[in-house]
Amino acid sequence: MFHVARALLSPPAMNVNLLRDSFAFVIEREPELVGRFYTILFERYPQARGLFGRNARAAQEKMLAGALVAVLDHIEDAAWFRSTLGALGAKHVGYGVTEEMYGWVGECLLAALAEAAGAAWSAELETEWAAAYGAIAGAMLDGARAAALPDAA
Repeated sequence: MFHVARALLSPPAMNVNLLRDSFAFVIEREPELVGRFYTILFERYPQARGLFGRNARAAQEKMLAGALVAVLDHIEDAAWFRSTLGALGAKHVGYGVTEEMYGWVGECLLAALAEAAGAAWSAELETEWAAAYGAIAGAMLDGARAAALPDAA
C-alpha cells in the first residue's frame, strides 16, 4: 500500500529532470498510460469506480493526463503547487474522495509507470515518483482538509 506523506509546505527537493525525462519516456512507450492507470485502479479498488460516473472515461483520462503534465511543468513553483493542487483537493471533497483513496491512486500510478517503463524502471525512479506523488497528494489533502473546515464556505 502506498502511503501519502503528511501535508507539505512546498514540494520536496526532487530530481525534476529525472521525473520529466522518465515521464516522456514512459508516455512514448505507452501512450495509453493514463488508461492503464485506471484499469489498474479499478482492478485493485473496484469500489473507486463509482466516483467516476460523472465523466466519460476518455474525458477523465484526458483530465488526468493534463494534470500530470501541468504538475511536471510547475513542480518547481511552490506557490502554484500549493494553490492549484490545494484547490483541486478541495474540489475532490465534493466528488466523495477520501484520504484513503489518495494512497490507492499513488499505488496504482506507480504501478502503471513501472509497467510502462519496463526494464528501465529503477529504485531511483520509484523513489522520485513516490516523492513527487506524495507532494501532489499532500498539497491536495491540504486543500481537502481546508475545504472540510466549518468556516471554509
